[in-house]
Amino acid sequence: MKLRLTKPLIVFDLETTGLDLVNDRIIQISYIKVFVDGKEERKNIFINPGKPIPPEVTTLTGISNEDIEHAPTFKEQAPMLNETFKGCDFAGFNSNHFDIPLLAEEFLRAGIDFDFSHARLIDAQTIFHKMERRNLAAAYKFYCGRKMEEDFEAHRADQDTEATYRVLQGELDMYNPETQVEPDKHLPNDMDTLAEFSKTNNNVDFAGRIVWKDVTDEKGKPVMDEQGKPVQQEVFNFGKYKGRSVSEVLRFDQGYFSWIMNGDFTNNTKQVLTRIRLREFNKR
Repeated sequence: MKLRLTKPLIVFDLETTGLDLVNDRIIQISYIKVFVDGKEERKNIFINPGKPIPPEVTTLTGISNEDIEHAPTFKEQAPMLNETFKGCDFAGFNSNHFDIPLLAEEFLRAGIDFDFSHARLIDAQTIFHKMERRNLAAAYKFYCGRKMEEDFEAHRADQDTEATYRVLQGELDMYNPETQVEPDKHLPNDMDTLAEFSKTNNNVDFAGRIVWKDVTDEKGKPVMDEQGKPVQQEVFNFGKYKGRSVSEVLRFDQGYFSWIMNGDFTNNTKQVLTRIRLREFNKR
């Protein structure tokens, strides 16, 4: 099914030196930019991570240190990626849990404050797991009717990106409300709906150090806004102030902000905390 877009969609995948958001780096990024008119642009970029690729990663991806020795760094590619990704929504497979957070980290390390807060983040894996609960290879066979190894080379970002794009289209075909007979498996071809359906947590930052929590009244009942939706606030999700309002803690313990900014936290966590602090300062 052709995606019904209101702004461009970046379908992407990363290969990395590992799974640590703070210490690991991107070695390959591949994306398909799908425009509102249906036009598609594909790009596959190898990245020099500035550190050795572990042998187990080379075994898994086939990407060696020699392959990326003369490749550009992410910092060198960041201005182009920033311009290409600006104003887009994003889709991937397990992207909301790993690829988006790591991409945000890489942008911040490159000195670019890329704001994902206005992008709709669509995770084909979350949709798949909520509907069928399997992995990418099974998703490809289930939604596309073929074995992934028949069409692609495994564990390469460009190959996985193509597979993810086809899986997402297949999901929309299968769960089309006009043809899907099971009401609990209706999934509209709408980016807002897909982004909301892709959410699996209430994180404010990607690492989950700060989360959204309902504001309650003196009787413990949720406070509602004018639209009848619960009013939420950011609260810390770790440490001695776990469950406490971030804005409240920043008012009475200003040293906590400095401790986090100098600590071993992701750049995105520090970015989110700084934005909250500036917002609260401007309210005064």
